[in-house]
Amino acid sequence: MSIRHGLLALLERGPRYGSQLRTEFESRTGATWPLNVGQVYTTLGRLERDGLVTQDGEDLAGHALYVITDAGRSELKAWFRRPVDRTSPPRDELAIKLAMAVGAPGVDIREVIQSQRRHTIKAMQDYTRLKAQALEAVPADRHEVAWLLVLEQLIFQTEAEARWLDHCEARLIRLSLLPEPDGRPADGPVRNPSESPAESDRPGLADARSSDTPQSGR
Repeated sequence: MSIRHGLLALLERGPRYGSQLRTEFESRTGATWPLNVGQVYTTLGRLERDGLVTQDGEDLAGHALYVITDAGRSELKAWFRRPVDRTSPPRDELAIKLAMAVGAPGVDIREVIQSQRRHTIKAMQDYTRLKAQALEAVPADRHEVAWLLVLEQLIFQTEAEARWLDHCEARLIRLSLLPEPDGRPADGPVRNPSESPAESDRPGLADARSSDTPQSGR
C-alpha cells in the first residue's frame, strides 16, 4: 500500500495538515488500512525531503499546512499511470500456513482449510452487507464511491480465497495427502483440481452474495 502516493493524491485537492490527511485517507478507504498520525507525519517529512510537498503556513488553529509541489504532481501522475508491480508479491500468511502444514506432524490440514473457509465466508458476508449500505449512500454522498470500490475489491478477494481453499483441498485429495471427506482414501476419481467445486458444496457462500455482488471471472 502506497501511503506516500495516497497522501499526494489528497494534497492534490488542496492544502492539508497531518491529522486531516489521516482522517481523509481513512474515510476514502473505509478505515480498511488505518493510519496513525505519527506515520502520516513521518511520510510527510520524507515527501518534503524529496521535494514533493512543502509546508505553506498554518491554519487558524495553528496546524502546519502541507501543499503538493510541481514535482509532487508529476510523481502522482506517474503513479496513476504505472501498473502495480506483481513481480514481488507480498507475503501471504494463509499461503505460508498451508505450505507449512503439508507434512507437518499432528496437523489436520483439512481442519486448517475448513476453519479458514468459515472465516473467509463470514468476512465475505460482512463485506456484502457493507456494500449494500454503501450503495444506498452513494446517491447522496459521491465520496462513498471510493469506499464502494474498496469493498468490491475485498469481496472479489475473499471469493477468490474461498475458491482457492476448495482447490487446495481437491489438490491434496488427488495427491493422496488427504482422505476423501467421508474418510475413504483418495483412490477413486475426484473432481479436476483446476476447477472450483460447485457452490452448493460450500455452505454459506451463496448467502454471502447479494444479487449485484461481483462474481469472479465476470
